[in-house]
Amino acid sequence: MTKPLAFIIEDNDMLSSLFEEAMREAGYDTEVALDGQVAASRLQEITPYLILLDLHLPHVSGADLLKQIRTETRLDATRIIVASADGTWSTNLDNEVDFVLNKPVSYVQLRTLASRLIN
Repeated sequence: MTKPLAFIIEDNDMLSSLFEEAMREAGYDTEVALDGQVAASRLQEITPYLILLDLHLPHVSGADLLKQIRTETRLDATRIIVASADGTWSTNLDNEVDFVLNKPVSYVQLRTLASRLIN
């Protein structure tokens, strides 16, 4: 049985590793992009079940990535969790994403939420 893919888009190495571990424990295969431009390119090639998206990324912002994702009908069913330290910006995205988590994100909270999204 194939596990669903969680695409983690986070430029902080330490956080991306933490997020990746939480997603694996929740039952996902994972892929990480540390850069918005790399993420935009990969999103042309993959169809993740879930995207964990930081808003402040180098080269292409998380907000621009979100616009790209929302224009791709292939990604309509993809679940999106925004994880950001920018509470003002992220709360404006409530209608565009499934969940908004304010950093610092709890490992247990992320793992539990991600596992619930599979079921």
